[in-house]
Amino acid sequence: MPFPPLRFEKDVLKILDQRQLPLHEVWIECRDSRRVHWAIQHMAIRGAPAIGIAGGYGLWLGIRKFRGSRRAFFNKLRQEAAYLKGARPTGVNLRNVIDRIMACIHLLKQNDVEILKKRVLEAAQSLHKEDDLLCRRMGRHGARLFKTGDRVLTHCNAGGLATSGYGTALGVLYAAKSMGKKITVYAAETRPLLQGARLTAWELLQSDIPCTLVCDNAVASLMRAGKIDRVIVGADRIARNGDTANKIGTYSHAVLAKVHNIPFYVAAPRTTFDFTIRSGKGIPIEARDAKEVSEGFGPRITPHGVRIENPAFDVTPHSYISAFITEAGILRPPFQTSFKKLESSLQR
Repeated sequence: MPFPPLRFEKDVLKILDQRQLPLHEVWIECRDSRRVHWAIQHMAIRGAPAIGIAGGYGLWLGIRKFRGSRRAFFNKLRQEAAYLKGARPTGVNLRNVIDRIMACIHLLKQNDVEILKKRVLEAAQSLHKEDDLLCRRMGRHGARLFKTGDRVLTHCNAGGLATSGYGTALGVLYAAKSMGKKITVYAAETRPLLQGARLTAWELLQSDIPCTLVCDNAVASLMRAGKIDRVIVGADRIARNGDTANKIGTYSHAVLAKVHNIPFYVAAPRTTFDFTIRSGKGIPIEARDAKEVSEGFGPRITPHGVRIENPAFDVTPHSYISAFITEAGILRPPFQTSFKKLESSLQR
């Protein structure tokens, strides 16, 4: 640990191509915003916090060669912001990071465009560092919910690869391990792109946390057999009432946890909360290419002509969530009350 999915060196954003893991370590060099947009859209980088960080650097890459007036600069900045925010629609961190940078720059009473460009980069770097701080705080808070002997289910990848390097859901488990708590993990494979099988299993093995990989459709049987004590996942967007969008399949696990009386936790920083929408009904759900299902990792496995739906996310209603783990602490129902402290921190 940690497992940083990106690094910024000498005016180049280097992104670890997570499509190649765990078999190959390949880094993509991004020298302009178009390359960052491509990397986000094609899931070379994924995970809501990591996408947000990449978007911040992408904004700077989009304007770094600009020459012109302050007014023309801000026009260019807005164009780049809109372009990058359109790379993936569900995760709110991308929008939040870019909007925070934009707000910061608009407050500057500065006509020197070179200085304005420098401030964009500084803001992106600051938010990159902030994510690491938030994740580590979150980990310390969340670790209190776990004890030695717990058998924990997680879905998709909410580890270092999905953030600045430490993780949200897995960050909680890393923190628990650092406190001497011996926990074992069941990682759901996470169809169709197998982020659990490829990424989470890899991270946990690298961290010496015992991990067992299971097919998504084996979870109900494991819970019925009493083999799972707690569930922890990350999030891509959380509505004002606590409804939570995360990788497709999360909702299924939440329903099963409710039926089997197993605590279901969501770990996410404040940058993943969207207080502008009342419920999960307002969260856009990204539809991805059918080829991810029909031929995601090799030869085609489905008949030609069959219709395929491939939603990338689903929404778990807040009534299925036991608590949110954030950098501000553990937030429990009723969420409209417990969220107030977090919402006030976003407004500062």
